[in-house]
Order: sequence, then C-alpha cells, then structure tokens
Amino acid sequence: MRSGGAIATLLGGAFFAVMLGAAAPSAGDRALYTPDELAAIMAHSPLEPPPADPTDGVADNPRAAVLGQKLFFDGGLSVNGAISCAICHQPQRAFTDGRALAKGLAVGTRNAPTLLGAAENHWFFWDGRADSLWSQVPYVIENPREFGSDRLHVAHALYEDPSLRRAYEQVFGPMPALADSGRFPAHGRPENDETAPAARAWDAMTAADRDAVDRIFANVGKAIEAYERKLTGGPSPFDRYVEGLKTGDRAKLAMLSPAAKRGLKLFVGAGHCDLCHAGPNFSDGEFHNIGLPVLPDEAPDTGRAAGIAELRADPFNGIGRFSDDPSAAKDKLAYLPSPQSQLGAFKTPSLRNVALTAPYMHDGRFKTLRDVLEFYAQGEAASRGRLVGAREETLALVPHLTASQISDLTAFLEQLDSTPPPAALTRATGP
Repeated sequence: MRSGGAIATLLGGAFFAVMLGAAAPSAGDRALYTPDELAAIMAHSPLEPPPADPTDGVADNPRAAVLGQKLFFDGGLSVNGAISCAICHQPQRAFTDGRALAKGLAVGTRNAPTLLGAAENHWFFWDGRADSLWSQVPYVIENPREFGSDRLHVAHALYEDPSLRRAYEQVFGPMPALADSGRFPAHGRPENDETAPAARAWDAMTAADRDAVDRIFANVGKAIEAYERKLTGGPSPFDRYVEGLKTGDRAKLAMLSPAAKRGLKLFVGAGHCDLCHAGPNFSDGEFHNIGLPVLPDEAPDTGRAAGIAELRADPFNGIGRFSDDPSAAKDKLAYLPSPQSQLGAFKTPSLRNVALTAPYMHDGRFKTLRDVLEFYAQGEAASRGRLVGAREETLALVPHLTASQISDLTAFLEQLDSTPPPAALTRATGP
C-alpha cells in the first residue's frame, strides 16, 4: 500500500489536498483576469472601518450612539410628531424607502440614499452640501418637506423627555434652562422671511441663548452620526470571492457565478466602471455629470453647483464654531471647485448593497439595475434632451454594452450585498 506522499506524487499535490479537504491555492480564477484587473479587484476589498470624524468629538462614543439611535427613530423631533429619520431610511429596506423621491411631510425632490456604509463618505446629500454625517441632520429637521420642524422645538423635545434629557446630559453636559419660556420660546429658527412668527421669536432671544440652542441642535446631529457610523454590514459574496483569489479557497471562489465573474472582469476592465465607482466603498465620493436629461415633469436640478454654495454658508460645516476640530476640515473646504464647473453633477453612490436600494439616480428615475446599465449602454444617445451642465467626457470611455454584458454586470452587482447590521441596531431603543 502506497503512503500518502506517494499518492500525492502520483496524483498531484493539488488533487491530494482537495481529497483531504485542504484549500490548495489555484491559479484558475486568477487567470481570468489581467494583472491590472486583479490589482483593481483587490483595491475594492475588504471594506475598512469608517474613517474618523474629528469634527464630531462623540462620533465613536457608545453613549452618544445609543442616544442617536433613539433620536433616529423618534418622531417627536418633527413638527407633527410623526416623521422620523426611519421614515425615509427604513431598516427593512436597507435604510432606504423604496420610493423614487423621498417623502416626509411632503414629497421631496430627490431619492433617499441608503445609510448603510454612509460613514465612508466625505460629502453628504446628493449635492454634497454637508461635509459630515452630523451636519446634514439640521437640514433634514428644518426642511419643510421633511421634518418641517425647528431647532427650538428639538431642544424642548429633548429637555421635556426625562430619559432623553438624561441621556443627552450624560454625553454633552447640562442643558440650559429651557423651562424658562421667556428665554426659550417653543418654536423658533432663522428664516429668510423675517416676518414669520418663528423668525421673530428667534430674533427676540439673546445671542447667548440662540447659541446654546444651536449647540443642542448640532449635538443632536453628532449623536445621530454616532449611531449611523455603526450601520455597516458584514462581508459580501464579492468580498469572500476576493479572499478566495488571495488564498485559493475553492469554496470562496465559488461565491460568484460565471456570469458574475464576467461582470466583475468587465467592471474593472473594459467597462471602466471603477473610474467613478472606485475603492472598497465602490465610490470615489465625488461628483459627476452623467448626462441625465431633465424629465418632463421635473424642475432642473443644478446638483453640486448649488451644494457648494450651501456648504460654504452652513454654520454647521466642519470649519464652523460647532465643529469639534475646525482644523481637520480646513483643507477640505478650502479647495472646493468652481460651482459653475459642477452644474448637473451629483455624488457617486456606493454600489455596496445596490441590489437592495432601488430605485436609482438622484431622482429615482430608474427602477432596476438593468435600467441603469441600459442607460449607460446607449452612450451619448441617452443624453438627448434638456441637460443641466455638460455630460462628463470620461463617459466616452464606457463601451456600448451588449445585452449579455448588461446581464453579466447585473449578476456581479447583485453580489455586493452585505450581511445586514445587527438586529439591535434596526429598532428604537431606550437611552
């Protein structure tokens, strides 16, 4: 009877290893890709923890995250007590709402993006008018189509709820004497219309009291950021496949179908998809005009062009007085491009969990991934009509995709779904 070593010699070491259940390295799948394609694939995985946010001093504070989770699901911050962050960012829908246009108090003008992995971004909203997760919260709360609320209402909502007040003060320290209605009216915010009652109430307050309320408002955003930074999932089938490419593990190499592997090769190769959908988050985090014509019933949207102006004027931006480290955001805001150069440009969304987050584009015009890919497949012909700004020239590198290529790319994109966040993060909890 021959020894195991003799059998391995006769039958081949790889075969013997497989018979024993070992994961013998294999060049099989690696040979599907060019060296440049392999390097590009490796650059997409694994997804690292979100970068630090020095402008939010409690971004990784567990108590702040617990408070933020409660506030995320709390309708009491809205004007009617019924609208919460979870209305547009529903955990069961991968933290989107499944609608073309988000709907709070009224239908909005843009699609609600997923919050899964949102902390990986360095600009927020489709137009980038916020430079942190926390600084986007004030926009949402005071938007008349979303929460329709104001900062004084929010401050009172926390102060008058014993559990919220206690949780807030454990993280941020004592709240001001909001029970004094002479100093702190029930409602009030800065508004363009100075005759509005809320604006008059706000203007009647002392500068110090207005600043105290603004700080509570900023802190609400910082607590919600601390919660949202936890909204990440586990590895996707694609990530397991990359591990297989590195180790030769056959079970992991089998995570992608042949069609998905062809789609991956096209994505990082001839399709040039990762020019914009780059890195582990499958997004360069920047803004591009892909030539989407204005729809017949849609108002022109200037996108990043208007977002830059709003970002610069925002008192809650990273260099403002409510930032915990203005120096960390100084360069980021100092080198913004010309707004005119950004007409019609919108942020590149992450493709992680993309199969779960339909519909697509900033206005939710495409119902399926195939619809999106068919748009790109048409090239310039897809951009006939009224445009805002000019279609980006780099799109000329994208080939005219065939039906089979569209199917392959779709098969690949469907493998970017991560395992969901822990169930404990998908519901309201008490502070």
